Amino acid sequence: MRAAARRLMEVFVTRRIPPEGRAALARAGVSNIQEWDSDEPIPQTELLAGVAGKAGILCLLSDRIDKEVLDAAGPSLKVISTLSVGYDHLAIDEIKKRGIRVGYTPDILTDATAELTVALLLATSRRLPESVEEVKNGGWTTWKPLWMCGYGLSGSTVGIIGLGRIGQAVARRLKPFGVKRFLYSGCNPKPERAAEFGAEFVPLAKLAEESDFVIVTCSLTPNTQGMCNRDFFGKMKKTALFINTSRGAVVNQDDLYDALVKGHIAAAGLDVTTPEPLPPAHPLLSLKNCVILPHIGSATYATRNTMSVLAANNLLAGLKGESMPSELRL
Repeated sequence: MRAAARRLMEVFVTRRIPPEGRAALARAGVSNIQEWDSDEPIPQTELLAGVAGKAGILCLLSDRIDKEVLDAAGPSLKVISTLSVGYDHLAIDEIKKRGIRVGYTPDILTDATAELTVALLLATSRRLPESVEEVKNGGWTTWKPLWMCGYGLSGSTVGIIGLGRIGQAVARRLKPFGVKRFLYSGCNPKPERAAEFGAEFVPLAKLAEESDFVIVTCSLTPNTQGMCNRDFFGKMKKTALFINTSRGAVVNQDDLYDALVKGHIAAAGLDVTTPEPLPPAHPLLSLKNCVILPHIGSATYATRNTMSVLAANNLLAGLKGESMPSELRL
């Protein structure tokens, strides 16, 4: 019985996680913690071998836990804990069918992602990366009235697609900049969330037409995949900016490239792309009016460590058959 219990506690960690999360696992005395000890993604062959016979998997957003991985793990797999708020990398239908519990890390990264969204918006609207390059390459010659001019938030209309936790946190941070009007789109009106900002629920097309800044903070679902496309960008103002810190697949990147090149919109800032990482030769990276970051929305030391502890505690609770601190209800 004791040996069987030990086998049930065997887990596989798909990446080197922040130290506080690793310490939480170690303190719990979970037997045979096997970890892919690298900051780089685990090769598929190693992942399949690593999960075999394990009772738990602690994974990252970049690890696709699909039917092949679940089959490799076998019937011993009881819990999957993902170090992320998103879970589109998990084969949810297959996981549910097998009765596997899932833990995730919402709320913790809200503030960090909202801060990054505002930073990306400001960097894009005020052309900060482009200005830094001009200083470095000798393009800064003298003060010029219209050189490096961008767009300000004061008196503007901001449209937020997805007024969830992160969308609200972004609006809360932008309000003191003097934003005149907030619009939002989503599945349904959320008056209790919108009241703080006086935000107006509008159809997606109206949000595109009337916003000076469009910010995407929604979840990736079948309904939102490819939602920001040629038709959407065609409705935006030529002076408008597009910011995406949700998921890359919400955007049709070919259509975004065309919109930026043809001047249908002024600029874009992306913290998420498809694929990730974006190949260095990708056309979007050739544009001065497109600022692209390497998916660093939650990248503060405190946030990543707290996420790792929650992911570890979700895993441990699931293995013990206890209530998880944050369980995804399937």
